Amino acid sequence: MPSDKDSSPTAPLNKEALGAALRHHLDEVSRLRQARCADPAPDDHLRLKAWQSNRLARTYPDLLADPRYRPAAEFFLDELYGTKDFTARDSEVARIIPTLVAMLPARALFTLVEAIRMDAISESLDADMVTQLRAVKQINQIDDQTYAGAYRACGRRDDRIVQLKLVEDIGATLDRLTRMPLLGVTLKMMKAPAEMAGLGNLHSFLQHGFVAFKNMHGADYFLATILERETRLMEQFFSGE
Repeated sequence: MPSDKDSSPTAPLNKEALGAALRHHLDEVSRLRQARCADPAPDDHLRLKAWQSNRLARTYPDLLADPRYRPAAEFFLDELYGTKDFTARDSEVARIIPTLVAMLPARALFTLVEAIRMDAISESLDADMVTQLRAVKQINQIDDQTYAGAYRACGRRDDRIVQLKLVEDIGATLDRLTRMPLLGVTLKMMKAPAEMAGLGNLHSFLQHGFVAFKNMHGADYFLATILERETRLMEQFFSGE
């Protein structure tokens, strides 16, 4: 599995190493989802995810209201932070890892690896958050104060930092993909064959991300805004403000 340094968007990407990383993160996120499904009260996890998605919408009303940035903001809310179930997408990916390694551009493969890695980290962090909210009997009444308290009680600052780094890496790589000649045309042409092959969820994820970032004509402000606000909120949560 590539190191954080090796897997950065500016480093040379080894497709075989990315394939191994993809399998590793898929196995991890599958294990975490199975644990969530086995939870006696699985709706608690959905309740937390919904609250977090609403919090993000409250944090970025300017990006969501701006036609230039709205598609990318919705992509992050729906495909990376939202309540959407990615089991079908990940099952599709797991079936065709060798094909993806052979056919996808390295940058597109990197985006997929990092998205699933982020999904695994988020699942793990959310599981800890649910445990903390249950401990103080606030899982049914989440608000800013109770959320911040649970966030702080979980600790795991390093994982929160990695989560933000993944947002930056995924966004920067998608931005670079929009500058690849013919990739947009290729994705459009792949839609029908992908659906016929049972890969519609995977294609939708890649197409949604590509179109959202293509629409921005440069993601620097968008990504800087997210990183600045999320970092500030993280520090406030940990400091108890």
